[in-house]
Amino acid sequence: MTASSTIPVVVEHRAPAGPGPGPDAAPMPVSGAWRPEDGPGGRHFASLGALRLESGAVIEDVQMAYETWGTLDTDGGNAVLVLHALTGDSHVRGPAGEGHASAGWWEQMVGPGCPIDTDRWFVIAPNVLGGCQGTTGPSSTAPDGLPWGSRFPRVTVRDQVAAERALREQLGIERWALVIGGSMGGMRAVEWAATHPAEVQRLAVIASAARASADQIAWNSAQTAAIESDPGFHDGDYYHLPPGQGPHRGLGIARRIAHTTYRTAEELETRFANRPQGHENPLDGHGRHQVTSYLDHHATKLARRFDANSYLTLVRSMNTHDVGRDRGGLEAALAGVRARTLVVAITSDRLFPEPLVAETAQHIPGAVLQRATSPIGHDAFLLAHPGLDRWIGDLLAR
Repeated sequence: MTASSTIPVVVEHRAPAGPGPGPDAAPMPVSGAWRPEDGPGGRHFASLGALRLESGAVIEDVQMAYETWGTLDTDGGNAVLVLHALTGDSHVRGPAGEGHASAGWWEQMVGPGCPIDTDRWFVIAPNVLGGCQGTTGPSSTAPDGLPWGSRFPRVTVRDQVAAERALREQLGIERWALVIGGSMGGMRAVEWAATHPAEVQRLAVIASAARASADQIAWNSAQTAAIESDPGFHDGDYYHLPPGQGPHRGLGIARRIAHTTYRTAEELETRFANRPQGHENPLDGHGRHQVTSYLDHHATKLARRFDANSYLTLVRSMNTHDVGRDRGGLEAALAGVRARTLVVAITSDRLFPEPLVAETAQHIPGAVLQRATSPIGHDAFLLAHPGLDRWIGDLLAR
């Protein structure tokens, strides 16, 4: 069953951000990971105990940061799990401030009167295992009192779901009314439904798929190479370095590459064309174009709020994502999903192209595939649009 909807175009003609921090700005942090001294913000923290990974490695005393909105029913039947994308976090809604470098990333979707109405639903949003916003990851303190760094074990999407399941059990929730995620969050969402079908009543996979593609792995490989080639990376053990000496340049390049895959050529041309940035002159060899300034801005912004090792950890978990691995293939694995399922493809998405997303819907019994038309590309799932709002509302009404 398929349908389509058009996402409104958001066009910005204003020039993007300038060259970034001036000479008096604080130097780039060695890591943008959250620290306890930053303040908890809206986070809660759960100690989940030891977690054995697919590799056989064990992470002792996993901590998971999460945020909640709404009130859990006495029977626990209104719990919704929201799973963030690669560089997202638990801060689905709320202002930037103490403990939160950025405002909520999905405020139009989650909240009072929103499609996921927190006057009715109890929403839980965890920070992913291997992340850097309060959940155990490479920047966290290992049992020996030092940062994990290069010693942090490889984790898979299945490991991340196992950690989230431990959180569910600790909170006393028997099953989710809805598991929803976009991009990397959608990978975890579909893994949830395939691995624990009795625990997921509804499933929404948005701009995501049940496996990684060769194209995604190729783009991701370029990003990991950028980080690892930064002289400040030090094979992943850089946390002792002073500000300005960490791998922020490599992380920034990775972000530039990734962000280009999140948008489309059409949108970039409409916004920027080949115009110079402000009074800069690209012909002199130093001036930038507007689109270059735009990417510089996003690179700097990410390096101030994220960790390079976490970026590598999460990208590698995405690369190895395959719901069908060791389960007889994708079709066999997805055939066991019991959830009422919505799958949304964005027609201009070059990171998760429509055929890849449709493949996931094709093999889930009774899944509804919706196609959202947008010139924006992958990031369109983060923007307000009536199609997605309506589809999520319809799913929750079923």
